[in-house]
Amino acid sequence: MNSSPDKIWEPSPSMIEHSNLAAYMKWLKLNKDLEFDDYQTLWQWSTDHPAAFWESVRGYFQVKSYTPYKSVMSDDPMPYTRWFEGASLNYAEHIFRNKTDQHPAIIYQSEAGKKGRISWQELEWKVAAFRKYLNEAGVQKGDRVAAFISNIPEASIAFLAVNSLGAIWSACSPDFGTKAVIDRFSQIQPKVLIAVDGYFYGGKEFNRLSEVKLISESLGKLEKLVIVPQVGYKEVEIILPHAILWKDTISDHEKELVFEPVPFEHPIWVLYSSGTTGLPKPIVHSHGGILLENLKYLTFHNDIKPGDHCFWYTTTGWMMWNYIQASLLVGGVLVLYEGSPGWPDMNVLWKFAEEVPIHHFGTSAAFIQANMKFGTHPGRDFNLTNLRSLSSTGSPLPPESFAWISREVKRDLWLVSMSGGTDVCSAFVGGNPLWPVYSGEIQCRALGCKLEAYDENGEEVYDEVGEMVITKPMPSMPVFFWNDPAYKRYRESYFEMFPGVWRHGDWTKITPHKGVIIYGRSDSTLNRGGVRIGTSEIYRALDKLPEIQDSLIVFVNRNASDSFMPLFVVLKPGFELSQEIKNKIKLIIRKEYTPRHVPDEIIRIEEVPYTISGKKMETPVKRILQGTDPEKVINRDAVRNPKAIDFFIEFSKKLST
Repeated sequence: MNSSPDKIWEPSPSMIEHSNLAAYMKWLKLNKDLEFDDYQTLWQWSTDHPAAFWESVRGYFQVKSYTPYKSVMSDDPMPYTRWFEGASLNYAEHIFRNKTDQHPAIIYQSEAGKKGRISWQELEWKVAAFRKYLNEAGVQKGDRVAAFISNIPEASIAFLAVNSLGAIWSACSPDFGTKAVIDRFSQIQPKVLIAVDGYFYGGKEFNRLSEVKLISESLGKLEKLVIVPQVGYKEVEIILPHAILWKDTISDHEKELVFEPVPFEHPIWVLYSSGTTGLPKPIVHSHGGILLENLKYLTFHNDIKPGDHCFWYTTTGWMMWNYIQASLLVGGVLVLYEGSPGWPDMNVLWKFAEEVPIHHFGTSAAFIQANMKFGTHPGRDFNLTNLRSLSSTGSPLPPESFAWISREVKRDLWLVSMSGGTDVCSAFVGGNPLWPVYSGEIQCRALGCKLEAYDENGEEVYDEVGEMVITKPMPSMPVFFWNDPAYKRYRESYFEMFPGVWRHGDWTKITPHKGVIIYGRSDSTLNRGGVRIGTSEIYRALDKLPEIQDSLIVFVNRNASDSFMPLFVVLKPGFELSQEIKNKIKLIIRKEYTPRHVPDEIIRIEEVPYTISGKKMETPVKRILQGTDPEKVINRDAVRNPKAIDFFIEFSKKLST
């Protein structure tokens, strides 16, 4: 492995000088008498003095509070730390402080051909109108409003209206299975459900009216059902006779959009864990915590300027949908795309980036790797002059992807690899407009995030792989899990391995550059003969083989003396799993890592099982192969391609005989 990674990008002196981070550092010197030589010393201060740092964020962004706070943070340990107690504010109100006629608020397009731009004035009156509908429907502060909805403008409008009331938002994408939706929404018992009648994906039309009927009938406290006719099915009134159409909820124009002040730690939304191994955990974040985190991260680490066109390819079921709404919070333009990123071909989003044009393009590692496999040439085929940054998250981004982006997308492009999660609805590590980008590395630990790598004894390690932990509280950590008054599920999720320290569940390394490498989930680590590597490293090696389309590897302990490490591969069309291909697989793993991590067996499969949010289901597969009852491991409605699981269930039976 290359111990000295290539520097693939460096900010220009002009970019550094005009960055939002540089402006913040100047503000700290002028207003707080704090001077920092570089980002590392700023980060150290922000994590050594979290109260002072987060108070400075509040002051720098002139956060509006209706009541004063008693203290910045309480002395309670995680997960009980309380922030800005006494303060009252509203997240949506801070978004509408950016209202302007200089640029639109939202730009949108769908694969079905719908496209347009929504001005701030139009956004404001539609939010006000839907807020009025919700108010007249009896929705009050603290009530839940759920949405079974696509990534369309109506979703953003509905969220802002719900938020302005102090009600609590929660959403699922319409490609979720019915049981997956019910498993989520039944825990929070929404008063109103907003749903699309169907959606388009990959050139196909999907009718979801029957699913909406079943979901709405399963929510015992539901009072209102609002249908957004994305496809336009005429049988809505027959199947859902009590539903109201979206257009009828926004027909009354309100003169003014008003905002309900709520306590700093009042719930803003409920997000959910994947739910692949049990009932999804309903994760609750706060108005104030998300407000400060979004302001900090999108401004300082994404360097978004007013008027910038900000895009992230996502569905409403992924926390990145919630995250990218905050482009409005920092004065950017929210850019939405609804549909498949691969239809009619892998160029559709690059063409979209040219046409809008997009300044900040957000996607997943899987999308980038798919482009590499399909041989796209975005920089050659499209005018990406306006593209300033490309962000990636969802899974580790290998060095080969860094090189491909530099070569095929744009030579002088800031690549912002980042990692965080639904748990904080942001990133722990990510972009830094002051530092270079090194191949295979995430640039930095985010301000205010005391992230370390721990060994098995709970000691900090540097330039070594360890458990990713957060040792100081952050305002965007969950305020609680829904229906978890004693914090039992909360503590079990993060605090069992290292008491008082958040263990995130990833393997990570802090590099000599003070950058970060993520190696994948620590519970999926491949530990052979005491040598641990992440599964992402195996995938990185296999991505170099032209015959391999996808793969999944697990390390299975069936008992104290019996271990087994199989590799499952999906071959590209036209290839068979010959001994020659098996030898190539073994050779590249042996060459790039160690002979210990050559798989015990290589098995061909038709497809790798993925969660709905696009993550390989390593841990559930591992548990099935270890002999756990699949019914206790897998919730099929939370799996993007549930039939893929059947192979592993049958394979497990063979292992046990």
